Amino acid sequence: MLKIIGMSVSYGSRQVLHNVSLDVQPGEVLSLIGPNGAGKSTLIRATSGVIPLQGGTVDIDGDDYLSFSTMKRARYLAVVPQAVSLPPAFSVWETVLLGRTPYLNFLGQVSSKDEEIARSALQKVDALNLTERRVGELSGGEQQRVLLARALAQSTPVLMLDEPTVHLDLQYQVSLMEIIRTLVHTENLTVIIALHDLNLAARYSDRVVLLVDGEVKAAGTALQVMTPETISLAYHLPVQVIPHPFADVPLVLPDRK
Repeated sequence: MLKIIGMSVSYGSRQVLHNVSLDVQPGEVLSLIGPNGAGKSTLIRATSGVIPLQGGTVDIDGDDYLSFSTMKRARYLAVVPQAVSLPPAFSVWETVLLGRTPYLNFLGQVSSKDEEIARSALQKVDALNLTERRVGELSGGEQQRVLLARALAQSTPVLMLDEPTVHLDLQYQVSLMEIIRTLVHTENLTVIIALHDLNLAARYSDRVVLLVDGEVKAAGTALQVMTPETISLAYHLPVQVIPHPFADVPLVLPDRK
């Protein structure tokens, strides 16, 4: 279980996160939603130890995660960052093997077990056919699957994803979210995912946390959090929330009245 307690983060004199607390269980997807600048990406970076906390703790299964060495952290938590420019000359195979770095010996040698895990990670994200391709040859959706495979190759119980569907067309958005959802159940992963698309968050999350100005404004199921009043206030935009036509989740639409 991942538990964040009283997390506060500042950039200079500007406080970005204010006393944020949340927890996520194994086999659960928790989505972070909120307007631009709400603190979603900062929460992911702070939780993973990339930026320091001004207050609070991050616990994984009761252990103080941020007290671990960098290498030990990489065995507990993996991050799929926002769309990045991967080294174009690297092959997909080389890129995914980077996920095994925390387990390599002092000579940096890759074992047959490391290769087996990397191959399995590619298979889980339906990218085994890309193994020999250069990263620079891939589409945006294919690159996101490779980034996810690299994170899975770390063999961590906790996975955090920062806007993994940004810049992807609808087909790749749905495909990626279906893969993540399946992995959560089959691998019993603990997952936090930052999403801009409220309807993707509603469709694929067990719980949702709404961040506004660095504070948790609402938390619960999508039905509990995504009310017209709550979403309209958070996004400064009138919305309608209607039942999804074939799922027990809300559907958020801009109010055109």
